[in-house]
Amino acid sequence: MPAVVADTPVVHSLVAQVMGDLGTPTLLLDRGGDPHSFQLRPSQAQAIASADAVIWVGPELAPWMGRAIEGTGTSGRVLTLLDVEGVTLRAFADGHAHDHDDDHDDDHDHDHDHEDDHAHDHDDHAEAHGHDDDHDDHADAHDHDHDDHAHDDHGHDHDDHGHDHAHDGTDPHAWLDPRNASVWLGAIAADLSALDPDNATIYAANADAAQAALVALEDEVRATLAPVGDAPIVVFHDAYGYFAHRFGVNVAGTIALGDAAAPGAARLTEMRAMLSDGGIACVFPEVNHTSRHVDTVIEGTDTRVGAMLDPAGVEMEYGPELYSTLMRTLATQIADCVTEG
Repeated sequence: MPAVVADTPVVHSLVAQVMGDLGTPTLLLDRGGDPHSFQLRPSQAQAIASADAVIWVGPELAPWMGRAIEGTGTSGRVLTLLDVEGVTLRAFADGHAHDHDDDHDDDHDHDHDHEDDHAHDHDDHAEAHGHDDDHDDHADAHDHDHDDHAHDDHGHDHDDHGHDHAHDGTDPHAWLDPRNASVWLGAIAADLSALDPDNATIYAANADAAQAALVALEDEVRATLAPVGDAPIVVFHDAYGYFAHRFGVNVAGTIALGDAAAPGAARLTEMRAMLSDGGIACVFPEVNHTSRHVDTVIEGTDTRVGAMLDPAGVEMEYGPELYSTLMRTLATQIADCVTEG
């Protein structure tokens, strides 16, 4: 069986669903680790170097992984999921309200067949993606220059530096739209089939089953969030644009303006003023980020504080069920807080 390495819990979950009983992928990110900033151990670097396939989100999320792929000189296939044909990418909202009501209702009229748009022809996927030959070209096309990327400039100490800079470019949290996850499942099946053609039909069948489950999951999440309506919420950082857009959640603002930046005094003052005006239903802290910033912005207001969100699933039980657990949990946590009042 191919030796497959995945960078984050979400990617590991999707790969595990496609591999099924044929094998288990190796997950690099330790439990509770920060997908934006992670230090590989020598054994993990060796796993990348010796892998038959390395599957990762992309340098926008994990610049450390990009450096590791280049530094280890892996000869395996590299599948960069943000580069996959058919993925819908969004820009960061830079702390402003997401266009949550643009088209999520129209999009929902998918008649449970949107996976057909995700290119179930796994062999064609393998050719279209060109993972071995044009990975660098894809990177250029998507502005994936490792040196220029904002993550490297931000630094990764969430609490001590990197305050208050705008965060622009591609939002890498694309898995929070289940239709992107569905596209990724097909791409993963194509990549594994190219490595292990004897089991191509199994990978394809596993991906098809997982894609069908995502259709039901999308409906379930939408139903869970229905009572939330247009109630405005504030989250810690700008990681929820895909989720907000797909499900119509009104993210009115973010406490921090980037993935790797702690909010400075000016940003905290701005957010505190927003909350003081009233109308924000809930504020949500987040794993890997201190809650003291949330305490600061809600001080003197009656804004409810919701559960600590985990948009990358870093505190969840790893495995094939993690993705669906993550999506259900996000929906439930948001709905529970908003409907509490």
